[in-house]
Amino acid sequence: MMAGEVQAEFTAMGCPCKVRLWTADRSLAQDILHASHQEAVRFEHKYSRYRQDSIISLINQAAGQRAVAIDAETAGIMEYSDACFVQSDGYFDITAGKLREIWPINAMSLPTQSDINSCLETVGWNKVKLEKDTIFLTRQGMELDLGGVVKEYAADAIAEQARQAGIDSGYVNLGGDIAIIGPQPDGKPWPIGISHPQQPEEPIATIQLSKGALTTSGGYERYVRIEGKKYSHLINPKTGWPVEGLASVSVATSKAVIAGSLSSIALLKGEVEGISFLKTCNVPFFAIDQLGNHHSSRTKLVDTYVKTS
Repeated sequence: MMAGEVQAEFTAMGCPCKVRLWTADRSLAQDILHASHQEAVRFEHKYSRYRQDSIISLINQAAGQRAVAIDAETAGIMEYSDACFVQSDGYFDITAGKLREIWPINAMSLPTQSDINSCLETVGWNKVKLEKDTIFLTRQGMELDLGGVVKEYAADAIAEQARQAGIDSGYVNLGGDIAIIGPQPDGKPWPIGISHPQQPEEPIATIQLSKGALTTSGGYERYVRIEGKKYSHLINPKTGWPVEGLASVSVATSKAVIAGSLSSIALLKGEVEGISFLKTCNVPFFAIDQLGNHHSSRTKLVDTYVKTS
């Protein structure tokens, strides 16, 4: 580890996390690493659907009964999710987590179409009433799941926290959602590897970033195998069936929360529509289809490029 470089690794929000900083003031860096860990834990405690005392659990428990008061941070996340739902034509839907109940990771058989249709009755962001400081899930059994938003949002928040404290070199990596604090000490970008869908331990591409963020979405790491076929953990909220098409999508843009949303939407839309969607977004992307073919953007951010191996 070079002089002036410090890093911390920990687990939060169900994933391995890493914060890497470079500064001449190592005492300051250690304080920031501690604050970064605490911030990640705060997001987990506040928004995890697995904690009975989280705001998400409180909202879910009140489904079909009453509206729940929310603070400004939560309202901002809900408003962002609402915008994603609209811009994605309903593919990005934070109420779709309910569908995982009929697609458990240990499933031995396919759910019936009747089961899927019944579950879909409790899915749909358009069934949610969002006000400035309250939210109401109008149907009993509805649930919110911020798994596709909060981790990315937290990565951005932690990176900004470090910049505000005076750090201008480093990055935040929360389970593969990466937010750049600033370039390497010599001004060079950070090389970020993208995993090969069939060989996750091997990089298939490298993206160089000195600012902004990079996220990767894919169904190759989490899936259920039924009768010899793999079914992705990503489920189409319109059909109730796991998505097929693209194996992996990586997007680089100004914020991790935006990159994560765009990569998820592309996967949910399928190969043809997904690639078309990414091109219209005018952001750098690198996608891999089920046959292993690469698809990447021609539009590139300053100091960002994709190099295939």
